[in-house]
Order: sequence, then structure tokens, then C-alpha cells
Amino acid sequence: MSGWKEHIGRSILVVGLGSMGKRRIRNLQALGATDLHGFDVREDRRQEAATTYGIQVHERFLDAVDRARPAIMVISVPPHLHHVYMREAVALRTPFFVEASVTDDGLPEIISAVRSNGLFAAPSATMVYHPAIRTVEEILREGRLGRISNVVYHMGNYLPDWHPYEAVSDFYASRRETGGAREIVPFDLTWLTRLFGSPERVCGIHRKTIDIPGAPEIDDTYNAILDHGGFSMVLVIDVVSRQATRRLLVNGSERELIWDWDEQCVRIFHPDRQEWERIPYEAPPAAAGYNKNITEGMYIEEMRAFLNGIDDPSAYANTLERDHQVLKLLYTIERAWEEGRWLPV
Repeated sequence: MSGWKEHIGRSILVVGLGSMGKRRIRNLQALGATDLHGFDVREDRRQEAATTYGIQVHERFLDAVDRARPAIMVISVPPHLHHVYMREAVALRTPFFVEASVTDDGLPEIISAVRSNGLFAAPSATMVYHPAIRTVEEILREGRLGRISNVVYHMGNYLPDWHPYEAVSDFYASRRETGGAREIVPFDLTWLTRLFGSPERVCGIHRKTIDIPGAPEIDDTYNAILDHGGFSMVLVIDVVSRQATRRLLVNGSERELIWDWDEQCVRIFHPDRQEWERIPYEAPPAAAGYNKNITEGMYIEEMRAFLNGIDDPSAYANTLERDHQVLKLLYTIERAWEEGRWLPV
């Protein structure tokens, strides 16, 4: 198997040159990519990508394909357009990476086509590559907490802080179907279900709680209870928190675990000693303009894993089928609120 080092030298087309498209260019260049092309319909984004990263940019998708002859595609357009370019990648028989999704438009057909063509498709699984999540996964695998009783997870931030350089109304997180909080639910459930498995049934709430300029129609807060049979998980996702927060609490029969991303460590409470064990982790710094805890390293590792997955799909942490299951879990949480009852998953 050739591995990522061989693939990084091939022609790569980044579709979409907004915040995530620029990030993927940085990630790929950090790994050594030199034959990079970018496509975006917006001239300002094309100019910025060309000037800042020195890549070739294209105004029309078909021109980008014709000139780049991409061996690999990275899809970083807004979520409601993912299906458009996944279909293009399938038609070109080009292995592709696609950012975190929140809608499943056309996904069953795309999954079928990917299977039929023996194509490698990698939906985003960014947090799996965060050093803290890797640490927690190892602790759970080793059974160091004992039998799990309950899990509490809160992810919160303030939507206008996502893109401080533009109005909220100017990007996809202001749209109802791709609203900021709604998008983050499957983003985090991707790694939470990897660590704790899929629930048996769910209930939840999603609603608008405050006025966010430029996003009058979105639900800014999601609350859910996930019943895993032997234990439950309380999930809180919002885009109203004025301080960006990620905090995980896991209660086990033997020990308790807490991860707060501001602490740069995972902590385990040992009742026999009545003290906390601190397990620090190293995380590369964030890119300029981002919260200090949004380490660029996890995105780089995600791209490395994607490139390795072209030869060995098991080297990558997610699949389109699994991604679809996580999206269905989001939709079940929403339907449970609308119907006012627990729903099986």
C-alpha cells in the first residue's frame, strides 16, 4: 500500500474556498501537497486562496476538473450543496472527502453509487482526531472507569463568533436546515456514538431561545436524552454560549472522567485516593483568528487519515453509511420533540 505520502503528491481539487476550504488547503500543504487547485463561484474567495496559498483557482467547476484532472477531491461547500459535488466525484470516479453534513439529500443513491464503483468516500470525523478524544477512547476501551452510569456533554458557542469577518446571514449557518446548532449535533454525535455506541431510544427539544442577528429562523439550542439501555447520555448543543465550551462528564462505577477543553487535559477522579489524575495532551495551536482550543492538528490528522484511507478504508474513522445513521439520529431527536415522546432509534 502506498499510503498518504504518495497521494499527497497527486492533483487535489478543493471544492469551495470558504472557511473550511481554506482550512483544508492549509492542512494539505502542511502535509506537503503542492498540486492543489481550488474552485469557488465567488471571486473574492478565489483571489484570497490564490494570494494566500499560491494555488491555482477556477471560476467554473467543469473548468477546474478539465485543468486540474484531479486524482482526489475535497468537498468544502455549504452542507446543502454536498450532494451536488459528491455526485460529481462519483461520476469522475474520484475518491473524495466531504465536510460534516446535516442534510441527507441524495445520500442513499450516492452511497449505492459509491459501493457500485468501489470508490473511497470519507465524510468528516474531525473530533475523532482530537488528542483528548483519543485519550478518552483509550480510557473507555481499557475499562478504567468501570461500568458507565451516565454521560453529560455540552458543546456551546456563539454563532456570530464563527465567522467574525462576515455577517451571520452571509453563510450557511443562518439557514434553518443547516443552522449552526443543528449542524453541530451530528458533528459531535459522530465521535460520541463511536465512543459510547448508538442509543436505543431518544427524546429531545430543539428551539429558538434568543435573537441572533442574521439568523432569525434557526433553532439555536438542542437538548436530548439518549437512552443506551444500561446508561443514559444528556446532550446539550447550542450556539448561544458567549464563551466557547466543550465539556464531557462520564460517571463510571469505579471512577469519574471530566474533559474540559480549556484545561488541556483529561481528568480522572480516583475515589480510593480522593484525588484527580491529570492526563495532559499536546495539541498544535489553532490557526490565526480561531478559538485557541480549535487545534489545527486534528484537521491535519483527519486529512492524513483520509489519504491513507484511499488505499485502506479501515484507516479512516467514518463511512457514508455510518454518517447517514448519525444524521438519522438527529432527525429522530427532532421528531421526538415534535411528537412529544420517546422514539426508538
